[in-house]
Amino acid sequence: MKIDLTETNSSKINAAMVQARRDLGTPAIGMVLTLVIVTDEENAYDALKSAGDASHEHPSRIIVVIKRASRSPRSRRDARLDAEIRVGADSGSGETVVLRLHGELVNHAQSVVLPLLLPDAPVVVWWPEGAPQDLAGDPLGALGQRRITDTYSAETPIEALGTRAAAYAPGDTDLSWTRITPWRSMLAAALDQQTHSVASATVEGEDDNPSCELLAMWLADRLQVPVKRTSSAGPGLTAVRLETKGGEIVLDRADGALATLCMPGQPDRAVALKRRDTAELLAEELRRLDPDNTYEASLKFGVARLQAAAEPPVAKAPVKAETPAPAPATKPAPAKPAKKAAAK
Repeated sequence: MKIDLTETNSSKINAAMVQARRDLGTPAIGMVLTLVIVTDEENAYDALKSAGDASHEHPSRIIVVIKRASRSPRSRRDARLDAEIRVGADSGSGETVVLRLHGELVNHAQSVVLPLLLPDAPVVVWWPEGAPQDLAGDPLGALGQRRITDTYSAETPIEALGTRAAAYAPGDTDLSWTRITPWRSMLAAALDQQTHSVASATVEGEDDNPSCELLAMWLADRLQVPVKRTSSAGPGLTAVRLETKGGEIVLDRADGALATLCMPGQPDRAVALKRRDTAELLAEELRRLDPDNTYEASLKFGVARLQAAAEPPVAKAPVKAETPAPAPATKPAPAKPAKKAAAK
């Protein structure tokens, strides 16, 4: 069921959702959280589809906030709220409200969203693209216990990691971090089977891929060893190499689906390590609502520190002692002519 409301308010939207549930014969609410998606018209469809797929595992009320930019000064002064309500089969396992904010209302989105939150239920805020620099300080971000971004969608992903680290608050997370969960699990299991400590590591992946940087920072932070970041053709993260005294541990995924794990003294084995879509990543993040301390430590390790630790120290050339220049030769003074003795 779909209901369109134009020039409406939060009270009318709540009343329409209650009436829609009654018409469908499902008055009981079985949703476990509220997912607020802050996006634009261009990315709204993909974000809503991913959230709907994730709602099969986490039934939730999905609130999509779309801020419509006004072109003329007069329309910017006019505040208007349009809403689209989806209940039943059209909204996955929960219910969906698409809010389109116009004019001055764009600057007060939190006042529209707050009355629509489920009572006594966690709130998760997700920015598929265009996340603010300070997530917890954002008016909508302040409503959530968890705040999800994706630095992979940023214009400069590596610089975005620095922005996320500078403004980190407990509850922040990143889908670029979620993408490397299978890699971290596989590498941790491989190291549990080794008796030799790791001396150095190498992470291979596409340029400007924040997941590669986060994995490298995680290894550097947990193992306290130099980690080198190298480029490859992709797709995404392609290989991790750990140097130990007993040999090299290699986790190589060249095709983005199947990886090969090589360990000293053991036969090579194939492991499933496929690239996951956004719905799977979002569903994983919704499983936990507490702060991710491991992500915080890895993020704050810093890309600059990672690069500095991987570079070998530059040996300084010895400074040669300067030898004094020889003094210029001086010509002997001409001899004075002898005076003739006075005749006595």
